[in-house]
Amino acid sequence: MADFTRDFHHPYEPYAIQQELMTAVYDCIAEGKVGIFESPTGTGKSLSLICSTLTWLREEQRKATDPEVDVDGDDDEPAWLQEQARRQRIEKLVQHRRDLESRLHKVRDKEARQKRQYEGSEPATKRARGSLASWPVEDGDERQFQLDEYESDSGTRESASAKDPAGGFSAATLDLMQKLGGPSTLAKENVDTELTDDLKVFFCSRTHSQLTQFISELRRVQLPPAPWADRECASSSSGVQQRNVIKHLPLGSRKNLCINPKVLNAGNATAINERCLDLQQPSTPKDKKCIFLPTKDNEVLVNDFRDHTLARIRDLEDLGILGKHLGVCPYYSARASIKPSEIVTLPYQLLLMKSAREALGISLKDHIVVIDEAHNLMDAISNMYSIAVTQSQLYRSQAQLRVYLQRFRNRLQGKNRIYVTQTVRLIDSISNCLETMTSASGSNEIQVSVSDLMGGKGVDQINLYKLVRYLGDSKLARKVDSYIDFTVKKETSSSDSHVGTTPVLTHVQGFLQSLMNPAAEGRFFAERDESNAVTLKYMLLDPTFHFKEVVEDARAVVLAGGTMSPVFRWKIMPDISSRQSSGGMELDFSFTKRDSMPMIDALGSCLVDIAATIPDGLVVFFPSYAYLDHVSTRWQKLISNSINTWARLEKHKPVFQESKISSNVEDVLRQYSKAIDDGRGGILLSVVGGKLSEGINFSDKLGRGVAVVGLPFPNIHSAQWKAKLEYIERTIVDRGGSSLEGKAAGREFYENACMRAVNQSIGRAIRHQKDFASILLLDRRYSTPRIADKLPGWIKQGLPLANATPAFSEIIRGLNDFFQAKA
Repeated sequence: MADFTRDFHHPYEPYAIQQELMTAVYDCIAEGKVGIFESPTGTGKSLSLICSTLTWLREEQRKATDPEVDVDGDDDEPAWLQEQARRQRIEKLVQHRRDLESRLHKVRDKEARQKRQYEGSEPATKRARGSLASWPVEDGDERQFQLDEYESDSGTRESASAKDPAGGFSAATLDLMQKLGGPSTLAKENVDTELTDDLKVFFCSRTHSQLTQFISELRRVQLPPAPWADRECASSSSGVQQRNVIKHLPLGSRKNLCINPKVLNAGNATAINERCLDLQQPSTPKDKKCIFLPTKDNEVLVNDFRDHTLARIRDLEDLGILGKHLGVCPYYSARASIKPSEIVTLPYQLLLMKSAREALGISLKDHIVVIDEAHNLMDAISNMYSIAVTQSQLYRSQAQLRVYLQRFRNRLQGKNRIYVTQTVRLIDSISNCLETMTSASGSNEIQVSVSDLMGGKGVDQINLYKLVRYLGDSKLARKVDSYIDFTVKKETSSSDSHVGTTPVLTHVQGFLQSLMNPAAEGRFFAERDESNAVTLKYMLLDPTFHFKEVVEDARAVVLAGGTMSPVFRWKIMPDISSRQSSGGMELDFSFTKRDSMPMIDALGSCLVDIAATIPDGLVVFFPSYAYLDHVSTRWQKLISNSINTWARLEKHKPVFQESKISSNVEDVLRQYSKAIDDGRGGILLSVVGGKLSEGINFSDKLGRGVAVVGLPFPNIHSAQWKAKLEYIERTIVDRGGSSLEGKAAGREFYENACMRAVNQSIGRAIRHQKDFASILLLDRRYSTPRIADKLPGWIKQGLPLANATPAFSEIIRGLNDFFQAKA
């Protein structure tokens, strides 16, 4: 019997590797598993993920509306009654979704006829634009900075909206949000039962730019229509055939979707969030509230926004244009589209953070989750839940609170007085602890316990949960910051505000929340940098708990990413690992040997020969900025009055060096690209894990060669890495393993962290099917089994055996033959 090949509706004839990937992803979803798929850029990974997941979705939709497909029922009921109930359920489901498709069909038809008018017209509502220009008005009244009465002192873990069931929203807004499927605290009987959470795919990636590229690929795919849309998609009123459109929703933060200029002017994401929420408070005057917020009065606009959003495949920029056109907030209105959508695209933070999912009303229950660029997933989760605060930020928050207290002390009553005093006391305790411990320790990095941080007088009596809840409910940070800003402008007679800065107390407040985290999950560290500035960090050690919630809720989870080779016959240099320099010295850049001047000189001679052989661009990655500076300084020195290494390199190509200063990276990359465009070629000295090793594509002439110098192992003696390895070893032992197994697991984790960074760097070069490059790993350790096994398969194929490493001259000869064949 011939093997069955499923039609995944790929827009092109898929390669064998794409067919295999789509089949594997489809099977993973069908079986409700967690799948890990490695596929490098250039293999059509995005299209493969789209086609496989949405093909499964379409087939599942057909099963849900097929009366012949048996479903689980109540065994106590007779078969005829189960059959009738099933048919009624299917009829109701089909009718509800057909009504939606009918509306979307009309929207598409209308947009096709009125596209120019739609994109160029003014917003449909101008009901209060004039009020925007007058908000906010500074009337010089200090009462606006006073804290509202606060009497809630419950120790139970209830939401901040328990005191105020409206959570700051008006009753009309909450009523509308419930109808649209958004989160709410109103009674369940008010929910519109017709809104069903349709089966869907949640696709997330690290950045909005990556999601935009994914959406472009999504537009290429033509799926068969949904079973309830067959009739509606036949043709438009003008007689033109309408293609079936996938119901797609892009989600983003307020910073991405807000259309209120007065809110956007706040600058950064935290300030924008605060200002938006402030405008929704019941205490905010009606004429100062945001005019774009969904209310009962503009419910028809929100519904119109939903239908227009789902009628076409749009990106975040399109949603902003649509919101301005309709005069309704895209950030809140987009929630109405979550339940009826088929695929939702969103960045890491909105999917992986529980608080973000709850804020958006996202439920992952029984849906499909696809996470792209998942190679650093656990690190990304750790970073989301880790936070740092500087000693200077603590000093500033102390000073601001004292200024505020001095002015409003006599007006603070009851719980306000108690909690503001506790906040001052707690920040004083943390600040004093940092001063004492960093002064007494000779190390630049030490581990700190919660008991140390809360060792100040009377601090052990503070209920942290109640205090953190108070800070959130009372908006103390925003009140204090606004008052300080008000006094500065008043004293200087200036109208300039520090727009765009996050209130320092808001940041400190976020750090205080980490003090409540379980002790086993993370650790606190105090660090002193080169400028003697002290920073207190909370580092999450175990991100698995936070990801576990995603896995348990979702029907299936697909993790995609990595730099695995496609089956295409990419002509990559086969002999890519060099143990020896051109002079025969063994290259070993381990910590104890890498500062050897003969070794650094040998590396320079190696790269001179490589640069003379490889055309166009050569990117060289070093383990750290410090080592790159050390090497480049040596190469620029004259040795025995002979020409230095730097000058020898520049005889072949101009040399550019990545700076640790982020603002300079774009200039360096621009100069490097220009030199290559001008035909001069270029050598770019970069750092593994730096700005140029992630997210920058050195495709085609920009990266005909990529060399990695040494292995970028983290500092195993740092307090943070000691804590990580100790945690892993203890976890293995607690689960019944031996101490030796724990140490082996720690070593594996340590090596994996290094090799993930290496694989990301070498993956910068080959970016599409017709691209080609040579990859050189300049360290003898790349030939050892433990390290070689952690390289991508397409790299391992080119590694020589440890006992058969070719001479450097053979590698240069092979490089020359390779590029001559490509000429």
